[in-house]
Amino acid sequence: MASFSISGQLVDIFRKQVYPARITVQDGVIKQITPLEAGTPLDVPYILPGFIDSHVHVESSLLIPSEFARLAVVHGTVGTISDPHEIANVCGMEGVLFMIENGKQVPFKFHFGAPSCVPATIFETAGASLNSAEVSSLLQRNDIWYLSEMMNFPGVLHGDAEVMKKIAASHAAGKPVDGHAPGLRGEQARQYIEAGISTDHECFTLEEAVDKLQYGMKIIIREGSAAKNFEALVELVEDHPNSMMFCSDDKHPDSLIAGHINQLCARAVAKGIDVFKVLKAACVNPVLHYRIPVGLLRENDPADFIVVKDLTSFEVIRTYINGQLVAEEGKTLIPSVPAVAINRFDCTPVTLEDLQIPVNSYPSSEGKIPVIEALDGQLITPRLQLTGKIADGCWVSDPEQDILKIVVVNRYHHAPVAGAFVRNFGLKKGALASTVAHDSHNIVAVGADDQSLVEAINAVIREQGGISCYAAETASKVLGLPVAGLMTTQDGYAVADVYTEMDQLVKSWGSGLGAPFMTLSFMALLVIPHLKLSDKGLFDGDRFSFVTEAG
Repeated sequence: MASFSISGQLVDIFRKQVYPARITVQDGVIKQITPLEAGTPLDVPYILPGFIDSHVHVESSLLIPSEFARLAVVHGTVGTISDPHEIANVCGMEGVLFMIENGKQVPFKFHFGAPSCVPATIFETAGASLNSAEVSSLLQRNDIWYLSEMMNFPGVLHGDAEVMKKIAASHAAGKPVDGHAPGLRGEQARQYIEAGISTDHECFTLEEAVDKLQYGMKIIIREGSAAKNFEALVELVEDHPNSMMFCSDDKHPDSLIAGHINQLCARAVAKGIDVFKVLKAACVNPVLHYRIPVGLLRENDPADFIVVKDLTSFEVIRTYINGQLVAEEGKTLIPSVPAVAINRFDCTPVTLEDLQIPVNSYPSSEGKIPVIEALDGQLITPRLQLTGKIADGCWVSDPEQDILKIVVVNRYHHAPVAGAFVRNFGLKKGALASTVAHDSHNIVAVGADDQSLVEAINAVIREQGGISCYAAETASKVLGLPVAGLMTTQDGYAVADVYTEMDQLVKSWGSGLGAPFMTLSFMALLVIPHLKLSDKGLFDGDRFSFVTEAG
């Protein structure tokens, strides 16, 4: 374990002071903090606690935990509150244990939760399930820190027995319960919170967040690759500094290379929010709320701290975890570690015929059909009624009107393909496909024509999971994701380069979305209103029932 001393301007978030000090580290623990006289030459500029991502699905980075850590530490992140919900929906308990064990291979502080909703709903096909007994057994482990986001808020409101057993098990273990209740307000919000649910990262309006704060809930401000709620909610940090945290939720590798929680700190301070309140949300509140063993720059704390250039840009110079230097000057010092892939995939190639949507199989009124509206930066998807295009007795993509076919293919066993239409992907040609498709991770694809859809889908089937993009006479690409069809064991920086190429290729075909692949991954997320597509059919998230059914 590391032993050394370092001097700099120490940022004491608890006392709201910045002063010159020398930190003495012995065996990975801060043994002494010695204030220094003003003007004393210092080793580094500013020293502050490391950042915590308060809610993240590591799987969405397309990287296994050990690779995620290599990229995150460069930006001063020393730990995460991680929900292994995605891999659990594919591989069940085996997937949760894979994440925990792989995360332990590197000097980084992952804090995994017990997934509460596997499968997320009964209206889609998942690869596994976790019942209340299995969730309870996970919560007994000392490397499981909380009950992950309780997406089944109707189950909470109606006292569903399995749901309530999971919540009770977490409380009995003395561990907090994370929430997930987009748009829930008033009496229903109060009831949900009083069931013992302590956080929510799904607020997309200031009014919703304030409503939940008044009932004692803590609000996690999310800024990921697709869902971006920072601008709507950040002012709450000034008035509610003890009840706010920051998270990414879902962050693709190119975005993780660009920055992490440090970026949110810089943006918040630039808006005039008190720096100590910002750092309380970024560093302190997650540690206290989840009761995790991460140091907060106090004597006898683990030596988890970072060196930054200043308190405006939060450019990270060094990152220490348990006194070990894990990143310096923009370079990770954590080596890659080998991992053996696990997966569940049993899917045969699709044909053009599989993707057809006969006119009489899809609801229409005077030529208008239900269309999913994908919103850049949001997970909610309004329902539109737009004039569809017919060819040879089938509804087809209409790139000129930006009404594109979207399909979901069951990856776990042979079944009819579910099809619908979506607006705002903007493709003038080609298609993209992905087995990262929340929450059951079947194959989701959107395209300007059926042949491109077939090629993109079959590319990920050949890889037993991955993301792909295809257009005739164009440089098409596929990135295989052998770990549950969600992650790769490859070097994180190399993966980010490939992903960036694919992202730019799709945008060159007409997509104006900030993160087309990330947006695509949420088009099957039934627990977010209003209109989504699962492998079983087009789903109305408000009525919680199908509009159409596959086959």
